Amino acid sequence: MKKIKLILLTVLSVACILSGCGNTEEPAEEPGAEETVEKEMVSGIEASLGEEIPEGMERSPLTGEIIQTELSLKRPLAIMLPTDKAAQPQYGIGEAGVLYECMEEGDMSRQMAIIEGWHDIEVLGNVRSCRDYYVYWALEWDPILVHFGGPYYLAEVTNRADVYNITGCAVNSTSAAPGCNGFYRTTDKVVPHNAYISAENLIEQCEELGYSLTHDYNNFRANHFLYATEKANTLTDAEGSFDAKEISLEKAFPYTKSSLSYDEESGLYKKELYGEPQCDGTTGQQLAFKNIVIQFAHYEVRDTKGYLAFRCHDDTQDGYYITNGKAIHMRWGKTSDYSPTKFYNDYLEQIPFNVGRTYIAVVQNDRSVIIDGVEYKSLVK
Repeated sequence: MKKIKLILLTVLSVACILSGCGNTEEPAEEPGAEETVEKEMVSGIEASLGEEIPEGMERSPLTGEIIQTELSLKRPLAIMLPTDKAAQPQYGIGEAGVLYECMEEGDMSRQMAIIEGWHDIEVLGNVRSCRDYYVYWALEWDPILVHFGGPYYLAEVTNRADVYNITGCAVNSTSAAPGCNGFYRTTDKVVPHNAYISAENLIEQCEELGYSLTHDYNNFRANHFLYATEKANTLTDAEGSFDAKEISLEKAFPYTKSSLSYDEESGLYKKELYGEPQCDGTTGQQLAFKNIVIQFAHYEVRDTKGYLAFRCHDDTQDGYYITNGKAIHMRWGKTSDYSPTKFYNDYLEQIPFNVGRTYIAVVQNDRSVIIDGVEYKSLVK
């Protein structure tokens, strides 16, 4: 692998302290009309693909697939879902355009699914608690945040007026539990693995709370990932690429031993937990992704209970981008709450993602991943 060049992404004027970064971006200049904003957003995605979009359709910011304009204007969900063995399977997780997985305390990972087109889903969950660092990643998508409480570290960000918070219980005495009446428990699993919500209940709770179901265009950036064209085979001839058919995260997520295997026929990576296919409980289908991101991140242990803090706003860390059976080393940068995390090759060129679903594993930067039997660590010193 080539020696990495010194990379200077956007320099932050003030150093952020891990996931406590709470400064939002300066408000964008207000456009003359909402329609102008929408056209600007759409043109950014069109430009990255170099393809024309049919009338009444847009590119999904989550997947790059063509969707109806009406859907593109609506807020997605950012919903917290467990990886616990007793909590499987999850219902609705297969609808995620982007799925995050990151470590929590106790060597257990947790997932956050970003779902557009959620408005008719009958069962979502089971829903589990959140951590503050997930919220900073969620804000990139201007979503409705759905979770079931969390540690008191979470209160500061979920109490913010710009966080559209739906939670099954209060975080602490300073917090309310907006939307708690939308959740219900089932008898097929034991507490805490049996809390669910439906799209119908979510919409009802959002209406009662005055939450808009459409995007705030001063915050949302539709041009999130840079997409290759549908016909492109990203990484086929990329300099520095190497084979990546089997992705093991057992050193990153030691309890679940999450892994992904490349399926040549579909061109997708199929996900496993505990050595078994990870499936959506509604469809029975195994989770599958076109793009895989291994995102090393700086972290600290907050207290004796093992609660973690991740630096979400950063421009110093690296990782790997994987698609079509190949991988390349990459760098990433995120400058503010609402700014998208951007992924770059070692020449500071933004990496074009292939159209399709994306799985992002946020990995502690002193841990490693195994790709085709070879252990890979962060190369940042």
